[in-house]
Amino acid sequence: MTTIVFIQVYEREGLIEAELPQDATHEHLHSVIAALGIELDGDTFIFIDEEEEPLVHKHHEPLPPIKRGCRIHVSRCRKIKVTVHYLENSEERTFAPGARVKKVKAWAVETFKLNHHDAAEHVLQLCNSTDRPATDTPLRELTKAPVCSVCFDLVPEKRVEG
Repeated sequence: MTTIVFIQVYEREGLIEAELPQDATHEHLHSVIAALGIELDGDTFIFIDEEEEPLVHKHHEPLPPIKRGCRIHVSRCRKIKVTVHYLENSEERTFAPGARVKKVKAWAVETFKLNHHDAAEHVLQLCNSTDRPATDTPLRELTKAPVCSVCFDLVPEKRVEG
C-alpha cells in the first residue's frame, strides 16, 4: 500500500503529487524527489508539513510517520525569519518553511496581546503591498532563496469609514 503526499519545491509553483510506500525510508523519499528532477545538495532541506527541523538523511532508516496528503517542503531555507509590524511595534521570530501564515498570525496575536475580537478583525498583509496571503499558505511560498525572510503588517481586515 502507498501513501499519497504533495511535494512543494523552492522556486516552483504548485504541488507535485507523489506516492511513497507505507513503510518509506529516507532513501525512498530521496529517490522520489530525485525522480521529479529535483537536485538535493547540502543547501537543500526537506521538511515534513510544519515540522520545525528538517529531516536528517539516514539512508535506510524509516521516515517518521507520514499522513496521507501531507506536504513535503523542499527548501533552500532552513528557517524563515518573520517580522510582523503592528501599530508602532515590531517583533521577529524564525519559523520552519512549512509553517503556515495562520501560525504566524497566532504568534503575532499572542505577542501583541490582541483580544479575541481584535484578533478576528486583523489579517497579515505583506509589507509594502496590498497582498494578503491565504492563511494556509506556507511561508516557503512567500520567499525566494537566498533571502529567507518575510515581512508582514498586522492590519484590520476592513476599515469602516463613516
